[in-house]
This record gives sequence, structure tokens and C-alpha cells, in this order.
Amino acid sequence: MTAVGADGRASGRAWRAVRQLSHRTSLRTKLITALFTLVTLALVAISCAGIAFLRGYLLGQTYTSLQGLEHGSKDAVAGYLPSGQSLTTQENIAVYWLSSNGQLAAVLTPGSGSGFEMPSNLSPPALSGVASWLAANSQQAVTVPAQSGGGRWRALGFPETFVDGQGDTVSGTVIVAQDVTSVYGTIRQLTGVDLIVSVVILFVLLMAGIAAVRANLRPLVDIEETAGEIADGHLNRRVPEGDPRTEIGSLGRSLNIMLSQIEAAFHDREESEAAAHQSEERMRRFIADASHELRTPLTAIRGFAEYYRQRGGLVPHWDRAEAGQDIAGIAPAEGGLTPDDLDRIMQRVEKEAARMGLLVEDLLLLARLDQQRPLARQPIDLLSLAADAVHDARLLAPSRTIELSVQPGAAFLVIGDEPRLRQVIGNLMSNALTHTPDGSPIEVSIGSGTLDPRVPGSGPAVTLDVTDHGPGMTADQSHRVFERFYRADQARTRTTGGSGLGLAIVRALVAAHGGVASVRTAPGRGATFRIALPLAPEAQGGMAADEDDPEAGDEARGTGDEGAAFGAGVAGGPAPAG
Repeated sequence: MTAVGADGRASGRAWRAVRQLSHRTSLRTKLITALFTLVTLALVAISCAGIAFLRGYLLGQTYTSLQGLEHGSKDAVAGYLPSGQSLTTQENIAVYWLSSNGQLAAVLTPGSGSGFEMPSNLSPPALSGVASWLAANSQQAVTVPAQSGGGRWRALGFPETFVDGQGDTVSGTVIVAQDVTSVYGTIRQLTGVDLIVSVVILFVLLMAGIAAVRANLRPLVDIEETAGEIADGHLNRRVPEGDPRTEIGSLGRSLNIMLSQIEAAFHDREESEAAAHQSEERMRRFIADASHELRTPLTAIRGFAEYYRQRGGLVPHWDRAEAGQDIAGIAPAEGGLTPDDLDRIMQRVEKEAARMGLLVEDLLLLARLDQQRPLARQPIDLLSLAADAVHDARLLAPSRTIELSVQPGAAFLVIGDEPRLRQVIGNLMSNALTHTPDGSPIEVSIGSGTLDPRVPGSGPAVTLDVTDHGPGMTADQSHRVFERFYRADQARTRTTGGSGLGLAIVRALVAAHGGVASVRTAPGRGATFRIALPLAPEAQGGMAADEDDPEAGDEARGTGDEGAAFGAGVAGGPAPAG
């Protein structure tokens, strides 16, 4: 049991060592080794089969020849027994007599003569060791070496009975042998040729196998290199794809699909993390800005209240004191407030409270839009809203030149909430009036175009542009102009603008209507704010007819390039209606 257990453990360790060696060996080496081994085995099998067949064929002919010599060899033995003298023959055959008492005698031996020259290395067969076997196994041939040299003989025995010179009957075995040195020479030559040819074939196949394996494994090497680059962080790399009907081609295609999904998931994760970080930063900035904006009017209100308290309130009996009369010997209180002072304080408190209320209303509006609360939906003529906004602006700034231009032959019907759309246009007009020098003109234009020129096949839309001739904005400012509480004036002075929510409300309301808000600006060249709202379905048929009208003129088609120019400056995109 102990020995068996030890042998089992030893065989198990050997098997594990072989498996570990196989695991450490590369696939290329395994394939080349397997190919070389199989080809070697095939060549060995073919060579052995060929040599065996040729040997059997040639020795079969020798056996037939030996059987044909049976009568002649018996006659030779019959002539030998009376005289006891052996003879030489001109052929490569030898005849021997093995008596029943085991004595072996040469009857015929090969020799030189006319027609036959015995090779110098040819000597008689060495039968002493196989004579008894031939006597016991008659009709069975055996190959024996020559007595000297490298010759070979094929011997065959025939049992026979003869009468000797004294008239006695003797029995024994007639052994006839034939030289087969040339047969084995032919077999050796064939073996040598097979060996040389096999070595050449193995070398050629080894080189061809190495080249073929390398060529066929090249896609796997490419996959390995690509995987290494992907591991280094290059997620945009892809493995080369071959014919999908092959295993490597199918593998490459599956890997590329998997890599695309991994890259998309990785980018989504990065974008999500970046969006979360930006959202957190925006929230922090929003809280800070909202706190600042709300704190300003609250500080003013509290300051006026403290001022009222510190001054002792209203002057007692201010009407009499004002007339210079003493009331019960009490002089007017020093430092008290008169009704005019109180009126001014109350007016300031009312303004700050109104300002804080407007800020709260704007914040509530943005909160409702973030919650995607539904808006009213009804057909609205955007041209009438634009005309009303221009009229109101002219009343507020009579010294300004405010013009309204309309694209002829276009429909301006949209579906939306009229008060909110009025607020959008009003905010744009207020922004233009606030951030431009006094006296600079403002142009308002309304026309038709596409909802988003950057998106191929974007639907028809009504576009409204508000263009000012102010100082303009930088690229960074234009990208952030629609953010909440963002103002180009970072000093937060009240002389250059409001709370910074006007344009944010514009973008949010336009997005809630399924539209796009954008800006085109440059430093020193003013700014053009555009809103694009989807054209109402009932107006699209008439718009198509107007576009097909050749009398519409160049002016009717003038917004195409202008709309495309807004593609680079789009700062807000469509969002789900809220």
C-alpha cells in the first residue's frame, strides 16, 4: 500500500509538472511543436511501411527462388553423400547437409567461374547457429550473416532421406542458402533516402509551419497589443477585424463591440461624474449668489429699521413742535424723524422688499421649470408679442432707436404660454436696455428658420432676434451668459444689471416650449440673442407654400445663413416641456 501510494503521488507530481509546463508554454510554441511531432510521426510511419513492404517483396522473391532450388539442392546432396566431396558453384547459392546427428557439411559453395565473379566480401553463410532451427522449422526461411564481411544470406531447410555409399539409409535436412546482400543493400539505400528526404521535409515544413503559425496568429498578437494599449488608458483603440466567418474575425468583432460598450460606459461615468461635480459647483454658486442677492435687500431693510429706532422714532407732536410751540414744557426731541424722513425710509423699504419679492418670484419660476410643471398650451402669434415688447421699450426709453423688422411671407404662430413668452421677450429687451449705453439702437427681427442649425433635419421654427450695439462679450462670457446668477460684471454693482436670473429664465422658458436660446457676440461688436420656437403644426402648411413662392424674394430667404451662423454660439438646447 505504501509503495502504491508513493508511486501514485510521484505520478501525480509528474502530471502536475507537465501541466504547469504546458501552461507556461506559448500557443505558438505548442502549435509548432504539435505540427512538427505529427509530421515526424507521419513520415516515420510512411517510411517504415514503405521499407517493410519493399523488404517483404524482395525477400518474398528470394523465398520463391529458394523453393525452386529444392530439387537441385537434393540432387547435390545425393551426389555428395557417396563421395563426401563438396563442389563450388558459379551462382550465389550454397547447399548444406545437416545429418540427424547434428553434423553440418558443405555440399555446394559459391566460387569463381565463367559467368560469375564472386564479390570479394562474399563469404559462405554462417549456419552453425541456426542449422538446428532450420531442421526444426522446415519451409521457413531465415536471414543469416556471412562468415566474414558484411554479406547476408537467406536460408531454407528441407527434410530428406538418402542412401549413402555403404548402402545405409540416412536422414537429415538439406539447407539451401542464397545471397541477399544486394536486397539488404537496397533496403539500406531506401532507408537512407527516406531519412534524408524526411529531414528535408521536416525542415521545410518546420519553416513553413512557423511562418504559417505566425501569420495566422498575427491577429491574436494585434489583439494582445491592442489590449495592452487599452490597459494603458487608450480606450479608443480597436482590434483589427477579419472575416466574421472565421474564429479570429468573430472574436475581433465581439471584442470591438465589448470595447465600444466599455468605452461608452466609461465616458458616461466620466460625464456623470463631471456633471455631478458641475452640478455641485453650480449648486454651491447658486446658494452663494442667492444668499447674496437676498441678503442685499434684507440688509437694507434692517438698516432702515435700525436707523428709525436709533433716531428715536417720529418727533413727538411734530406738528406743534414745527410751529415752535412747547407742549407741557417738553421741547421737541432731538434726533427724531420727521414725516418726510419716514416717507423716504418707507419708500426705500418698499423698493427693497419689491426687489426681494421679484427675486423670490424668479427663483420660484425656475424651481417650477426644473420640476417640469406643465405650461399653458395655446396658439400664439409671436409677432404680436414682439410688437408689444417693442412698444413698451420705446415708452421706457424714448431716446433709444428701437426697430422691429419682419420677414415677409412667413408664419409666426407657435404653441405656448402667452404670459411666459411675453416674459421671455421682455427679459431680452430689458437685458438689451440695461447692458448698452444710452442712445445705442436696438433691433428686433422676427422670421422663420430651423429650430437648431447644428442638427440635420431640424424642424421649422419661428426665430426672434434681439440685437444691441453694446460692448459685447468674450467667448467665455457667452458660454456662461445663460447660467443662473451669472453676470459679466463680477463686481455685483447695481448699476450694471439685476440679479443675473433674466437670461436663465429665458433659456428655461424657451426650453420648456421645446425651443433653443442662443447668443452670437464678440467684444466691441454687440450681441444678438436669438430664441427659436417650434412652428405650430397648423402654420407649417402655409409656410411650405410660402417657401415655394418664387415671389418671396431674397429677403424671405435671408435667414438661412444667419441661422447657420448661430450654430457656433448656441448656449442652450431643447429640453422636455415642463
